[in-house]
Amino acid sequence: MLTPSAYPAVIADLLEARSVVPLGPGTPDQTVRGQLAALNDDVFGRVVDRDMAAACRSGLWIAFNFLDESHDISQNIHTPAGSFWHAIMHRREPDAWNSKYWWRRVGPHSVLDQLREHTPKVGYTFTTAEAFVDFCERVRGTGHADEETAKRVQHLEWDLLFAWCFERATGA
Repeated sequence: MLTPSAYPAVIADLLEARSVVPLGPGTPDQTVRGQLAALNDDVFGRVVDRDMAAACRSGLWIAFNFLDESHDISQNIHTPAGSFWHAIMHRREPDAWNSKYWWRRVGPHSVLDQLREHTPKVGYTFTTAEAFVDFCERVRGTGHADEETAKRVQHLEWDLLFAWCFERATGA
């Protein structure tokens, strides 16, 4: 997983402003809308995979609760990474059935393997993306400790997927 300083300054600044988001749609953070809207392939430096750069942009929009903007991008990326961001967005809407549909489109993915490895450190045993959708459905809005656990898993999932997409976008 990359640290914010490993990214170009524009992205690092956004990552520094990012906080743990709710399991639901949340409220879009209007203070970063302009920065997000200005993102293009140039901010990545050398781009070797435009779909992965687009996936990064989708991830950045969702990191600040702009679900519609993230959706507009991810639904047009016809790769497992595009389906991954799409599934996350639908999980947060919340639309569990649609999220699970997109998880099936993701298929096996190394980020899911990384989640299985790293989630015990945040108090959760990740088995499948679909099971995590069900967990989020059960705990969303409860205010219980499990909801905080799910938020930490979701945050870790974002970090891992964004780093994975960025590395492929830039050939790093």
